Amino acid sequence: MLNYLWAGMILVGIVVAAFEGNLGAVCEGVVASSKEAVELLFVMAGVVSMWNGMLYIANNSGLIETLTQKMRPLLRVIFPKLPLEHKAASFISANFIANILGLGWACTPTGIQAMKELKQLEIDRGNNPQIASNEMCTFLLLNISSLQLIPINMIAYRSQYGSANPVAVVGPALFATALTTVLAFVICGLMCKVSKPGERFFNHQIKCGGGRNR
Repeated sequence: MLNYLWAGMILVGIVVAAFEGNLGAVCEGVVASSKEAVELLFVMAGVVSMWNGMLYIANNSGLIETLTQKMRPLLRVIFPKLPLEHKAASFISANFIANILGLGWACTPTGIQAMKELKQLEIDRGNNPQIASNEMCTFLLLNISSLQLIPINMIAYRSQYGSANPVAVVGPALFATALTTVLAFVICGLMCKVSKPGERFFNHQIKCGGGRNR
């Protein structure tokens, strides 16, 4: 759907520019934005490489494992029915740590693995794996809220575009993400309370074809 929307907006822009006699400006804008995109790519490649290297060092030094162990009491509160020795707990912890450090690109693989393990947990429990469990819904909401202490991507963008103080965004970003995380936690807690024992947040099946069965 997004591909159609972007293609439609580009096409409309070109047609309007043609009628207004501004095709030259459109061509100049395309060339300038292409150059800017490549420059931004090199900047972000350097930032990603640096932080991924630091994450690799932290993992090999045992720091990630230590932080994961420290997060177990928090996971017990957030996911009371999730066995802490389960693989899903480790992936969830790694995902939260990556989010807190602003390593959005490292959150995707850990998030996918966490969801796979949570799905396997539902299979082991004898539940329908096509219905999202409460743990899945809670993890998804907290992952979307994305508490960040260091918004690396935003700092890099601001630095690339000439901000006088790129790190000025740290305070507002921390406040906003902390607020959304608290709200996500409250919503999950309320949903758990209003749900009947054994009932899930969204008790319906979502098929790959888009159909839904109760």
